[in-house]
Amino acid sequence: MARVRLFRNRAGGLGILALLALIATVVLWGAGGQLRPAQKATGQPQLVSVEPLPQADGERCEWEPASAANSSLFASFQQQFAPPAADVTEAEKLAASRRKPIRVINDPWGAFSAVAVDPIHNEVLMTDENKFRIVAYDRLENTPPNAKLSEPKRMIHGEDTEIEFQCSLYIDPANGDIYAVNNDTLGKMAVFPHGANGNAKPARYLNTPMATFGVAVDERTQELMLTVQDDAAVVTFKKTATGKDSPIRTLQGPRTLMADPHGIAYNPKTDQIYVSNWGSVNVHKRPASGKYSGTLNRGIGRDNWPVGRNDAVPGSGKFMPPSITVYPRDASWDTPPIRVIQGPRTQLNWPTALSIDHERGELYVANDPVDSVLVFKADANGDVAPIRVLKGPKTLIKNPTSVFADLKNQELWVANFGNHTATVYKLGASGDAPPLRVIRSGPIEAPAPMMGNPHTLTWDSKRDELLVAN
Repeated sequence: MARVRLFRNRAGGLGILALLALIATVVLWGAGGQLRPAQKATGQPQLVSVEPLPQADGERCEWEPASAANSSLFASFQQQFAPPAADVTEAEKLAASRRKPIRVINDPWGAFSAVAVDPIHNEVLMTDENKFRIVAYDRLENTPPNAKLSEPKRMIHGEDTEIEFQCSLYIDPANGDIYAVNNDTLGKMAVFPHGANGNAKPARYLNTPMATFGVAVDERTQELMLTVQDDAAVVTFKKTATGKDSPIRTLQGPRTLMADPHGIAYNPKTDQIYVSNWGSVNVHKRPASGKYSGTLNRGIGRDNWPVGRNDAVPGSGKFMPPSITVYPRDASWDTPPIRVIQGPRTQLNWPTALSIDHERGELYVANDPVDSVLVFKADANGDVAPIRVLKGPKTLIKNPTSVFADLKNQELWVANFGNHTATVYKLGASGDAPPLRVIRSGPIEAPAPMMGNPHTLTWDSKRDELLVAN
């Protein structure tokens, strides 16, 4: 899940630059035993200028060559972090590596990214993307307003679990098995039996394409379907697949209209799947040789293009409006959708997770950045308005990343990545309706920086802010 977070630099820009330089020093010591000499000027953009922009330049931030005389970062490396003398001892290097940071930006509380109900054991389970764990609560748990948080009944957490940035959950309705999908850093889906606790090894795991996000299961055919963000695909496996088992079906290609697919839901009444798309498309091309290297374990797309492979020739990209695309369950290759929900009236904005109420014929959509849950008719098509919208301060919905329609108990669950809560409502709730119950993983007033898998960082000298890409 890609996000950009802004943080105010309370210690001043030069303090951050020094901190970054210190980190670079420690990393280089650990990697090669000594620092490499400072880079020579190349005349190409290398480092960010810290000089204020001209007044007429508006909001733009520009790059400057590292050789520029006014490059403070370059000067920082030259003046403060010159290569150490050859007689630096290993003890001194170790001491430098153990220096404590000036300050840390993190979230000490759990951040719920997915939610699912276990109807057999009357439990609700959430993935905590911030702490790399799966937590289980009694379904009727309700955190009191004066309590710091609700303690889970069980917690799957630890290096042996094969879980990190888990973005979706599926609970087997027959036995309570837990299917947890990793997104950014581990190309695996881990499966645990009900009751798994602590640093438990999964009963099995399935190798999945990198950037797999959503999961849906057809219990009748025993098929498991996964969305793949970067490759704009849906890959279908046997539900019992394990290890390097290959998909039995792949849906991928420009005619599918998939664009950064996230959520997926299966409607057993119509035998159709729904896919939510953020709208960005990464167009791959064949390698120049026309051949692919390595052993293929992850499936074949259009023109024998392997899903999840990294030996593609870079192509082009484009942006499309967010959408929900609908296909027959058994659609494969470059099959166009039978319906598309898309347009300004839909209010779709980063539609993340989906859940279907096949009894009422309604589709629930977690609409992440605008703090809402949209509800459409299951047969909706085109630029149509939702039939209901759940949104407002009383709902406590904040950056929802998962929804789950509990048909047995006629309740709707929402995982709110933006405020440490999972909230539950009556099915059919709309408007600014307060939740029936709330499960909190942190204090009510605790800020939620929503930093998940930060990749890069830069400093905006004009606004004295840090920008972190997640």
